[in-house]
Amino acid sequence: MTTATLGTPVRGGGRRLLPWLVGLLYLGVYGPTLAWLWHRWTLSIWQNGHGILITAVVAWLVWEELAKYRGRPVEDPNPWGFALLVPALALHMLDTGIHSQLLSAFSLVLGLPGLSLVLLGTERTRAILFPLLVLFLTLPIPLAFTESIHLFLRKVATVASAWILPHIGIPVYSTGTLLETPNGSLMVADACSGFSTLYATVTVAVLTAYAARSRWRKALVLILAVPLAVVVNIVRVVVLAVLVDRFGLDVLNTSAHELSGMATFAVALPLIFWLGYEPPEKENPA
Repeated sequence: MTTATLGTPVRGGGRRLLPWLVGLLYLGVYGPTLAWLWHRWTLSIWQNGHGILITAVVAWLVWEELAKYRGRPVEDPNPWGFALLVPALALHMLDTGIHSQLLSAFSLVLGLPGLSLVLLGTERTRAILFPLLVLFLTLPIPLAFTESIHLFLRKVATVASAWILPHIGIPVYSTGTLLETPNGSLMVADACSGFSTLYATVTVAVLTAYAARSRWRKALVLILAVPLAVVVNIVRVVVLAVLVDRFGLDVLNTSAHELSGMATFAVALPLIFWLGYEPPEKENPA
């Protein structure tokens, strides 16, 4: 009869299955938190809708990085992973009492590098660390932390639109964050501030810069992310103001309002990908 003693390392198939089993257990612990995140990501195009895209991209990047180690034995666990896992689980337990969900979501992402250190070792964790950290940018940000940014973006959109509209034949009077045209007024509210587009664009830019090979591409993407998001949102506000002037305020109750918001993502995010794209180098024939 074969016996195993405490401390005997798991080998063979058991060692390969252990990360999957522990990973599923980890996701099970955070099941309600994941459900809450999914609800927030799918609640509206204005609120963290980029979370689904970024999570999928991160999963793909992690898979691609770990694929480089296929066929190589898994390193011994790095016990320093518990320095992240223990605080993360403590935050999760704290959140079960206060029910913020956001604190639990933060702890979910915080614990992932620690889990990787314990299960996959140092080398593999180093390879996937940056994509894992990008997951912090999928978390909803409380309005208390972004209210001043919302207001600043609203004022920028209002001032820029008030300058552009007369140049296309629409007289406008602006005060605060209100645009008044002869046929109607448009309030640039939080939903029109462009913060969601900015948050998504910056997040995509960070991942795109990570994947880009040349330093100048990385710098270009990161430098242009914020101005691009702001300009795209200004164009959106101008278009809505033109529609209000032509068709009245009722146009804001149609699908045009929602579609204009989706268009900001449809324009900004592909542009970021395009700016960071570098064609593969051609191999010289032997």
